[in-house]
Amino acid sequence: MEEQVKGKIDDWRQMRRLLPYAWPYRGAVSVSLILLTGQTLAQVATPLLTRVAIDKYIVRKVDGFDGLLSVLNPWLPAEAWPGLAFISALFALMLLLRLVLEYGQQLSMQYTGQRIMFDLRRGVYGHLQKLDVQYFDRNPVGRVVTRVTGDVDQLNEFFSAALVTILGDLMMIGLVLLVMFRMSWQLTLLMLCVLPFVVVTTMIFRKQVSTDYRRQRVAIAKLNSFLQEHVGGIGVLQLFNREERAKAQFRAINLENLDAWKSSIVAYGWFYPVVEFQGMIAMGAVLTYGGFQVRDGELTVGVLIAFFQFAMRFFGPIQDLSEKYNTVQSSLAASERVFAMLDEPVRVGPPASPAIVGKEASIEFDKVGFAYKDEDWILDDLSFRVAPGETVAIVGHTGAGKTTISNLMLRFYDVQRGRVLVGGTDVREAAPGVLRSLFGVVLQDPFLFTGTLRDNIRLGDDSIDDARIEQACRKVNFWDFVASRPEGLDLEIRERGIGLSTGQKQLVSFARALVREPRFLILDEATSSVDTETEQRIQGALDVMLEGRTAIVIAHRLSTIQKADRILVMHKGHLRESGTHQQLLRQRGIYWRLYELQFKDQEATPRAS
Repeated sequence: MEEQVKGKIDDWRQMRRLLPYAWPYRGAVSVSLILLTGQTLAQVATPLLTRVAIDKYIVRKVDGFDGLLSVLNPWLPAEAWPGLAFISALFALMLLLRLVLEYGQQLSMQYTGQRIMFDLRRGVYGHLQKLDVQYFDRNPVGRVVTRVTGDVDQLNEFFSAALVTILGDLMMIGLVLLVMFRMSWQLTLLMLCVLPFVVVTTMIFRKQVSTDYRRQRVAIAKLNSFLQEHVGGIGVLQLFNREERAKAQFRAINLENLDAWKSSIVAYGWFYPVVEFQGMIAMGAVLTYGGFQVRDGELTVGVLIAFFQFAMRFFGPIQDLSEKYNTVQSSLAASERVFAMLDEPVRVGPPASPAIVGKEASIEFDKVGFAYKDEDWILDDLSFRVAPGETVAIVGHTGAGKTTISNLMLRFYDVQRGRVLVGGTDVREAAPGVLRSLFGVVLQDPFLFTGTLRDNIRLGDDSIDDARIEQACRKVNFWDFVASRPEGLDLEIRERGIGLSTGQKQLVSFARALVREPRFLILDEATSSVDTETEQRIQGALDVMLEGRTAIVIAHRLSTIQKADRILVMHKGHLRESGTHQQLLRQRGIYWRLYELQFKDQEATPRAS
């Protein structure tokens, strides 16, 4: 399913969803705000020190500080050089104070951002564990990984670099305006004349980059999905000489990513110079008008220079707000995709009051109807029962619904019609985790995780000791291989089991299923991808595994299911035939034709009696 930019992002809705993640760390945020307030006051104080240094000790037009800083007047020296030295010391102290406060504030917010990222990733990953298999059918692995890594990383910028800093910039603008109005309301109004132009410029910039950021997140997700798929299948690409075609496809996707970034780069290219140009015009006007006021004696030199410094502190936060707005837009675009994943409903979840699965080891399909999409029924009015301890094989052409049957038993999907009963309990009434713990499953394509051989058999269940693992490996004829390796169960398994043969990986899957001593066994094409010798070893292990257990065996190779107590023949979602191997051959129906296709070159076709 291709990912696209959808509609217009609702900034306030996304913001309302993001901010609660900071609530558990309100203490750190509060400390950061306090430190930021002190940092802002220190910045506002330095131009006032400049004013007193010039007007009291150079041009000698004032007696000292006014306002809150007037408490320092008794300590001001009367002479010029000592006074300038005192003011310089205060200036250096303010700079040092800003340094310490900024360090503390940055440390506090970086800590907060990392903790929030931790919480978000844990929440997203936890939600992924609950989602049904159908979600992963629709979404490529690369896209899911992008959500958990890149998009959550982008949200860190919002919490660590934007959330409190925006408040600090607004505080700075407010304080600077207040002080400037007290110093000269005429110069302040003159400077503010350029503000509407800055606002219009920012709105135009905002509209452009908002779309660009969303395009970037989509493009990155596509890029990661493509890389994950094609790097994973690099062997197939090289085998069929598809490298050039893959390079062309990658170039097209990479170009889409480049275009999305180029557009935002162009926006950045014109925005900052335009805002800076507007600020320079305002300060030029202030300097010109203020110069005339100094000449006419209406303003002191110290006030004009201090005002000029305040003007720089006014436009600096405005530019910073614009930059932080870009960070916010990028974060909101990322949050839109993260929350879309978190909003994905859990369609297959535990009921409010989970039922206890009955102890009877039976499986029953009662008039089951199931479709992956709309009314395209994969199974239609399917009914059968597997008695406790019975081994039932399911055969049929590709697409007949065999694997779907096992998926419904494990409740990876919910049926649209009818019921699936395990131990006499409807699987929809049981907790999925409890239900699946009753099954041992061996799939056609074994999947091994990076780690040790022991980890891959135990799969996180610490109650399984080495003795049980050895016993399971012996039962499936795999212990000879384990004992032959010096590492034994500590043998390191690399990604996807590279280094082990397909047969060895399949034997690990058999041991993994058997070590838990499950009540039910599902073998889904478990021997279809192994060589004849390994199949014979597995066949010997199957007799041990199936003994005393209720089992469903799905197979294409009819040689592996001839000993089954009963064989169900599926065709286009319907149960067409049922019986033992010999009974089905005598019917000369679908099973007989399948058998003939596989064995006509190996033995004479049995006659129907």
